[in-house]
This record gives sequence, structure tokens and C-alpha cells, in this order.
Amino acid sequence: MAVEADGVPTVAVHTQPFARLARQAARANGTPTLRQAFVPQPVVGLSPAQLRAYVDGIDPVSKRPFMQELLQGLTGELTAEDMAGVGFERDTPRLLEPDTEEALHERFERERWTDYLPIVLPTEERVEAMLRGTRRRPDEVVGQLRPANFREYWQFTVEKVAVNAVMAGARPAYFPLILAMAASGMTARSSSTTSWAAPAIVNGPIRHEIGMNCGIGAMGPYSHANVAVGRAHALLSQNLQGGSVIGETYMGSVGNAYNIACTWAENEERSPWEPLHVQHGYRPEDSTVTVFLGGWYTMSGFGPRETWEERFRHCLAACEPYSPPIVLLDPIAARGFVERGFVRKQQLLDWLGENCRVPAREFWDDQWVQTLIKPHAVAGVEPWAGMLKAAPDELVRKYRPQDLSVVVLGGETQGAWKMVGGNFARAKTVKVDDWR
Repeated sequence: MAVEADGVPTVAVHTQPFARLARQAARANGTPTLRQAFVPQPVVGLSPAQLRAYVDGIDPVSKRPFMQELLQGLTGELTAEDMAGVGFERDTPRLLEPDTEEALHERFERERWTDYLPIVLPTEERVEAMLRGTRRRPDEVVGQLRPANFREYWQFTVEKVAVNAVMAGARPAYFPLILAMAASGMTARSSSTTSWAAPAIVNGPIRHEIGMNCGIGAMGPYSHANVAVGRAHALLSQNLQGGSVIGETYMGSVGNAYNIACTWAENEERSPWEPLHVQHGYRPEDSTVTVFLGGWYTMSGFGPRETWEERFRHCLAACEPYSPPIVLLDPIAARGFVERGFVRKQQLLDWLGENCRVPAREFWDDQWVQTLIKPHAVAGVEPWAGMLKAAPDELVRKYRPQDLSVVVLGGETQGAWKMVGGNFARAKTVKVDDWR
């Protein structure tokens, strides 16, 4: 800590649910005996009197008065343990000792290497077969991941991705797509308390090469490729970033079912518009995957019906201010928008950006807006600085068109649509062809 480095004693203060995480963070940063104190949760939205009661009350972790923890932390003498620091051993054996299948499955679960569903044991032969799905060397570094900002990035190789692909039940033909998702650097096991997932949209010829389903049930478990690829991304995320342990490296309050598998293919052939990857500068013949940080919320409807504008405005108003939506349209719904004059996809994106308005009071009352956006507004960064000056009842625009995405998928049995959290400004698109 900067103030500690300047010789100023400090005590870190956290809320109770983050006790294990805070201690892990201190250990990861080489200060395992960092003085810390804790107050109850929540702290956002409470009155000054309620917050004062926390300060005058009991530390819920140590069970001693909070002020006693602060004073002892500030005035207590340093010990030899304080000065020792800590080191980490990150090397893991390439192979496990031979054992029975039952014992190995038990160990994988005990070590938290699985998602608690049955896995395919990654034998040397199976991993070698997976590696034949790419021309890349097994020891080549693919990328790096970390579960939380306080952790250092972990690098991982092609072989380590192959191990997780085998565990997920993937086939060698899927491997270039899985490598591309890994190379995005977007984890499917984010530690955010908001319970993020990592929705991914696949475009280009790879969809048909590996048999992905972009028609009826496109978001469901009706294709081996869809499910195995999504699960492989989830497994490699937790195993190649240093873990995903509740209370330490995973803090999603209610969790997210999308964390199991969340990879979808766009129904380009039935769309009236250019697909997502072409919209963003790729060629139609390129195979790509776009990985989003999102998946926190899902809303749905049918149409566009006569009152579609009102319905979309209501849904856009309900979307989280910090997480713009991916608008998923069945081809029937997409053609319905074309019939209403949205000949180009950008016209619909512009309409969505213009009509995602809420009262300024409601926008600034959002927890994540207060935490992550308001500091920029106070610092004078636009457009938020201007929005901060708006009257409480004045309507302000939550998203820019470039933050939003429109993707066509589904099998035309109903003119359905969904909005799923997924900020394109924070997404990453990777060419699958680079990993063949």
C-alpha cells in the first residue's frame, strides 16, 4: 500500500462476506499479516447513522469492538512474521500418479478441477488426440487469465487448454474454437459479486464445420458442439486462472447458470442483416468468436408487435446501467423489424441507443454506477459529467449504440427475442482461423 510505503500505518477495512477474499488478497500480494478490520454488509445506501453504528459496534469477524481492531492495527508492533512476506509455488505436475478411474474422478472433484458434473479423464492419449486439432505446438503460450484484479495473471499453454477440452467432452474439431476463446483473455469464472458469466457468439464457417446449432433451441443443450465448447471455456477458465473458490476467488452473490456453458452460434443464413463479425470489420468467410462480460440478466418477449416500442423501452429501462444488452432475435422477429423500416442493423442499434433512457435519479442510484461510473463523472469525463448535472427527473441515455449488439439466432417457430447482459465495448473478438 502506498501509505504504508511512506511510513504511515494503515488498517484495511472490508465488509464481512469478503473476509476470506481479503486475507487471500493480502497473501497473494506478499503481506499475509496485513492488519484488517471488518464491518457488516451492506454499506451502500445506508444512512450516516447506520454506518456510524458499524464503527461503534463489533467487528463481525474478530468479535471484538471495531475501534479496538483499528487502534491495535495502527499501534501494534511489527513481528518477524510481518517482515517475512510469502512465496507461491505455481508449478503443477504434468501427470498424476496412476490410480483407479473412481479414485481419479474423486480427486478431480476434491481438488475443484471440475464443475461437479462427470468429466472425461484427460489421459495422455486423449490429450494427444485433442492436440491434433491444431497446428500450434503443445508448449505454446495461448494467453493469460486471472479470477480477480488482486491476483496476478496466470499464463497457460495449448496443452493445458487441451486437457480442459478433453475434460469437457469436446472433440478435436472443436479445439481451434476453444483455443480462440481461451486466447480472448475473457474468463467465464469472473469473481465479481455481480455474478457475471461470459456469453460467446460464434460466427462464420466454423459453425457448420463442427455442427453447432443456431436454429431451433439455439441457446439450449441441443448440440454437442455448443455445450462442449461452452463447458470447455468454463472449465479452462477456473483451472487456468488460479481457481474459482467460493469466498476466495469467486464472490458472485447468487451465482449464474450461464457459468456452466454459454456459447451460441448466429443464424447468419436466416438473418436479414450482416452477422456480428461482419458488422465489426471481419469478412463473411472468417470464423470468429466474440466473448462478452455479462450474462447477469435475461429478459424476453415476442414480436415486434404493435406496442413493441413501449415494450422495448420498458426492457431497456430495466437493463442494468453498467451492462448493456445483447439483443437476440429469432429470424422472424428480425424480419419484422425490417418490415418496420429497419433495413440496416445499425438503424436498430441507433434506435436502441436513443431509447434506453431513464430518469437521472434512477441512473445514479444504481450501485455499480455509483461505484464505477460516478468517479469518472466527478472527474469531468464525458458523457457522464454532463449526465451528473441533469435534474433528478430528467431522462438520460444509459448506453451508446456501440455498447449494444444485435444477433439473430433461433429456428423460426416463434417471433421471440431476448435481451441478455453483454457489453460489446468490453467484449473481445478472436479469429478462430488463427488457431487452426
